Amino acid sequence: MNYLHEFLMLTLIHFLAVISPGPDFAIVLRQSISFGRKTAIITSLGIGAGIAVHVIYTLLGIGLLISQSAYLMLSAKVLGATYLTYLGINLLRSKASKDQPSSIKTDNNKEDQKKAFMIGFMTNVFNPKATLFFLAIFSTIINPNTPLAIQSIYGVWIVVTTAAWFSLVSFLFSKEGIRQRFVKQGYWFERVMGAILLAFAAKLFLSLL
Repeated sequence: MNYLHEFLMLTLIHFLAVISPGPDFAIVLRQSISFGRKTAIITSLGIGAGIAVHVIYTLLGIGLLISQSAYLMLSAKVLGATYLTYLGINLLRSKASKDQPSSIKTDNNKEDQKKAFMIGFMTNVFNPKATLFFLAIFSTIINPNTPLAIQSIYGVWIVVTTAAWFSLVSFLFSKEGIRQRFVKQGYWFERVMGAILLAFAAKLFLSLL
């Protein structure tokens, strides 16, 4: 029963965190509108893989080391803010298509799919808030005496549900009707997404001051 209580608390807090707007949501929304369902779901799987990285190093105790080292935490925040800035600037530079202004882009080849996966993966891995989040929930909610095998099950659950949530977001926002509303002025949508990512980056940079 103790494990069930931990699991339910963990599930609730994780759900509230994952549905909160953030860089992951902005990226999946952009992928859904700009490239369609398949690309967005692949990006969602990349986000899930990024979560797995946070879970693994937290279980190994490395997350605690990072949080207690000012230099390591500073490095994590700088890397995260820099990557979000890179993505944001690229989106801000989006321009209208001269050849097919009303066409919907799709990414179907393996290189595009690999790129979509890595965008989701890197966006999540370089999010220092994820480090603090997992450290917080694994140190306050989960009893230190909980077997590592049980904690690993918690981690797998978080990875799966995160990927599932963003896949659901991908499914909803990649519906043809929704995409068609954005596609004619798609470059403006991408610029807005770029501005949002830059705002997250600025918030990270300001936290360093």
